[in-house]
Amino acid sequence: MAQSNGIDARRGFLKCMVWAGTGVVWTLSGGVPTSRLIGSAQAAEPSGDLTFMQISDSHIGFSAAPNTDVAGTLGEAIAKVKSLRGTAAMLIHTGDVSQLSKPAQFDTAEGIIQGAGMETHYVPGEHDVLDEDGKGFFARFTKGGLQGYYSFDQQGVHFIGLNNVQNLKAGGLGNLGAEQLAWLEKDLAGRPASQPIVVFAHIPLWTVYQEWGWGTADGEQALSYLKRFGSVTVLNGHIHQIMQKVEGSVAFHTALSTAFPQPAPGSAASPGPVKDVPAGRLHALLGVTKVTETRGSAALAITDTRLEG
Repeated sequence: MAQSNGIDARRGFLKCMVWAGTGVVWTLSGGVPTSRLIGSAQAAEPSGDLTFMQISDSHIGFSAAPNTDVAGTLGEAIAKVKSLRGTAAMLIHTGDVSQLSKPAQFDTAEGIIQGAGMETHYVPGEHDVLDEDGKGFFARFTKGGLQGYYSFDQQGVHFIGLNNVQNLKAGGLGNLGAEQLAWLEKDLAGRPASQPIVVFAHIPLWTVYQEWGWGTADGEQALSYLKRFGSVTVLNGHIHQIMQKVEGSVAFHTALSTAFPQPAPGSAASPGPVKDVPAGRLHALLGVTKVTETRGSAALAITDTRLEG
């Protein structure tokens, strides 16, 4: 258990956990999320009505300490996804597919990820929108949402992909903007409060550590539209480590990177790759996630799995 600065403990029931894992299995049971480490005996149990996988922060094009072969570790992550997917309906990538938004980097990432043989849904990270405000990324990866945000339904669960990385300033908080917030409010209007909701975006919608920009400035506004729903799961990447928070009916979960770890909030002078990873330890700090929903349960089960082993 680790403390995280910037978390407001006064807002209702708050639970925060940090794990050094490599992947997460999410199970949505009656709309409530729960998580488990991938590779555990529990993760191998039959899943419920809807299962999907999550990966994040592949950073194809990065080549420095502690990982000079990010394509290789992404390939290992996809192999792990294939071995653990079971009846998983799809794969979600929560951003920073690339390091510098280059077409060749997108080509490499897409080619590797297609090896999972799963329908894949993406949202952009700040590294994916460096060129032409992300037009190349949106045209390739979010074809139905040319501004990087969109929604869809899968087996009774409503999924919402958000873009909170546009015009991001160095060290600044993520931002959704008035237009996207209006779209979100309209998208949710008229939906029954009993419908499970899964939101996925790159930067956490809750403030993990404001000094490093690990949060979304207008995230509270977005969350206000979600509070009436009985089961909401918010999946993010960006911080390259697992942190969980539960506030009312909303469960937050950040995923491991497939490329490199970042320091715990406030434990270093600034965010960025942890370069001094001991030999042989990198794979213990990278991973994937599996999520499962089971009808009649109040929690969505989330399992994180490390690349090692």
